[in-house]
Amino acid sequence: MKQGIHPAYKEAMVSCACGAKFKTRSTVGDIKVDICSSCHPFFTGTQKIVDTEGRVERFKKKYAKKKQ
Repeated sequence: MKQGIHPAYKEAMVSCACGAKFKTRSTVGDIKVDICSSCHPFFTGTQKIVDTEGRVERFKKKYAKKKQ
């Protein structure tokens, strides 16, 4: 390996929106994520709707009126 061309690879803390935290190593420092392995539906087996722009609510509102 060439000397002096690689970024610093240091310990970083990953923080999830669910409150889970764990340590890893990264070149960018601390990381904040929306979904981690503690709350992701694939790993937990539960359904969780991740909606950042209100799409699910608009869909439910649009089709709830047609059923009545």
